[in-house]
Amino acid sequence: MHEIQDSQLIKTFSYIDGSWHSSESYFNVTNPATDEVLVKVCNAGIVETELAVKAAKTALKSWSAKSANERASLMRNWFNLMIQHQDDLARILTLEQGKPFVEAKGEIAYGAAFVDWFAEEGKRVYGDVIPGPSGDKRVIVVKQPVGVVASITPWNFPNAMIARKAAAALAAGCTFVVRPATQTPLSALAMAELAERAGIPAGVFNVVVGEDASGMGKVLTQHPDIAKFTFTGSTKIGKLLIGQCATTVKKVSMELGGNAPFIVFDDADIDAAVEGAIASKYRNAGQTCVCTNRIFVQNKVLDLFTEKFSAAVAKLSLGNGLTDGVNIGPMISTTAVDGVNKLVADSVAQGAKVLLGGQRDSAGDNFYQATILTNVSNDMPVARNEIFGPVSPIIAFDDEDQVIAMANDTEYGLAAYFYSRDIGRVWRVAEGLEYGMVGINEGIISNAAAPFGGVKESGSGREGSKYGLDDYLEIKYLCMGGLNK
Repeated sequence: MHEIQDSQLIKTFSYIDGSWHSSESYFNVTNPATDEVLVKVCNAGIVETELAVKAAKTALKSWSAKSANERASLMRNWFNLMIQHQDDLARILTLEQGKPFVEAKGEIAYGAAFVDWFAEEGKRVYGDVIPGPSGDKRVIVVKQPVGVVASITPWNFPNAMIARKAAAALAAGCTFVVRPATQTPLSALAMAELAERAGIPAGVFNVVVGEDASGMGKVLTQHPDIAKFTFTGSTKIGKLLIGQCATTVKKVSMELGGNAPFIVFDDADIDAAVEGAIASKYRNAGQTCVCTNRIFVQNKVLDLFTEKFSAAVAKLSLGNGLTDGVNIGPMISTTAVDGVNKLVADSVAQGAKVLLGGQRDSAGDNFYQATILTNVSNDMPVARNEIFGPVSPIIAFDDEDQVIAMANDTEYGLAAYFYSRDIGRVWRVAEGLEYGMVGINEGIISNAAAPFGGVKESGSGREGSKYGLDDYLEIKYLCMGGLNK
C-alpha cells in the first residue's frame, strides 16, 4: 500500500451524504496473492445503509433538476480524475483483488469509459410527440429519472461493475447507493473519494461497506424510497434479490451467471481462435461472467487447435499481480480454488483427461494452474457449471446444428463466441445462439458503447450503450386536451 502515490485514495470508512462514516467494528481486507492483511475497514450495517438511502432520496430533487450539461460536466471531472489516478487505482485493485496490474489498469480505463460515455449520452434523453387521436388533443412522451438507485456489486471487477451502473444512473438524473463486495471495498471507496473531488454533490453517490449481506441487502431491495435495484453476481443470489424487490415492485436489472461457449469451426483462422480463447478464458484467472466456459472444436481441426492452444497456455505466467510479466494472478480465495479443483476432479472421474495443469500451484494457497481438459462431454461438471477459474474444457463436435444445440443446452445465456470465415455460417450461428452477446472472431467483446447483458437465467436489462440509459429512466405519457378554440 505504501507504493500508492496519493494516500488519500485509501479509505476505510463508508461514504454517506458526502461524509466518511466510521463504526465500532472492523473487518480485514486481504491480498489474495499473499494473504497479507492490507487494512481494516469499518463494518457498516443496516443503520448506515438506511442513512445512505435517506441521503440519496434527499439529494435526488436537486440532482435530477440539474441540466444534462451540468451533470455531464461533473461526471467529466470524475472521469478525468479516474484517468489521472489510473495507476494508483489499478494498484489498489490488484492488491485487494489479485488480477495482474496491466489488467487492473485496463479495468480502470474500462470503468472510466462508462463515466465518459454516459456523461455525453445523458444529453440525448429524447422524448416523442405522437399524433393525437383527435384535433383537440396532443400526445407527448417524456423520460424522467427513475429515482434512487441501489446496487450490490461483486469482487471480480470492483471498479468497473460500479462505474457502469453509477454512470448511467447519475447521467439519467438518479442518485446512487452501492454496497460493494467486502473482499474488495477499497476500489469503491477510492471512487467515492474521486467523486467528492470532482464536485459531485453530497448524497448523489454513496458507498456502504459491511459484512451484513443479508440485512443490508434487504434494505437495498425493500426500502420504499428506492425505485430501482441493479445487481451483478450469481444467478442463485440474483433470484433471491429479485424476490425481495418484488415486495415493493422495484425496477430491476440483473447481470447474472454465464456458461459461455467458444466454438471453433473447421474453416476458422486457428491462430486467431487460439488468441481469442486465451484472452476470453484466462483473463482475471477465469473469474469473469463472460469468460469462456466450454470450448467446442470441430473434429477436423481438433488436434491442430488443441496443440496450438496448449502450447500458448503453457507460456502463461502465474504469480503475484504486481510482478512484471505475470498473466494470471490468484483466485479470490481458497474456497474458490477448492470449488474449481472439485469440478476438475469430478470431471476427471467421469472420463475427462488433464492435458495441462489440473491442480493448485506452488505459488500460494489461492493459485490454481492454467488447466486444459480433453475428452470432455457436455454433461460433465465442468460443462454444466460456471467454472469461474482458469480451466478450459475442450469438447469435440461434428457439425453446425449439433454444436448450436450443445451450446444452447444450458440455463444461462450471457455471452458466446465463435470463429468462422464462412459468411453464411456467421449469420446462421449468430442468430441461432441463445445469448445476449456474441463475439464473432473476437474474444473480448465489452465496451461502453455496446449493450452488455444476457437472456434466460443470465439476467435482464442492459449496461452500456444508449440502451443502458433506459434502465434508469421512466416513460411518462402526457395527454393534452381542450386545444380547440
